[in-house]
Amino acid sequence: MKKNWMAALAGPFLPDAGMLFARLTGALLVLHVHGLPKLLHFSDELAHIDDPLHLGRAVTLYCALFAEILCPLLVAAGLLTRLACLPLLFLLGVSMLLVHPDWSIADGQFGWLLIIVFGTIAISGAGRYSLDARLRLRA
Repeated sequence: MKKNWMAALAGPFLPDAGMLFARLTGALLVLHVHGLPKLLHFSDELAHIDDPLHLGRAVTLYCALFAEILCPLLVAAGLLTRLACLPLLFLLGVSMLLVHPDWSIADGQFGWLLIIVFGTIAISGAGRYSLDARLRLRA
């Protein structure tokens, strides 16, 4: 009797639904907070973007747009998910370690949490509710 009560309280184990939630919310957050504002205000961003790898501001901005627009769309769809997480993780790592090295953990918590979200997705994969899973079933 006690075991059934605890199992009912714990609920079903739904890792694929959890991965879908992480993919969608993480991707939409990056798109909304970073990607779309950069795209919509391209000229302003070009004048102010940091260039920590000395690639030139334009190249740096195009790389950021790739990582903050195309990659989140792929992650949300669950297409090439693990691969799409890598540019995001690289961009976040550069941002946290090179652009904002003076930030405390509290100051950079948004960036560190995004690293945790996309790192988890990169390690775990997209889950069953993804285009990756659908394509794998047909192959």
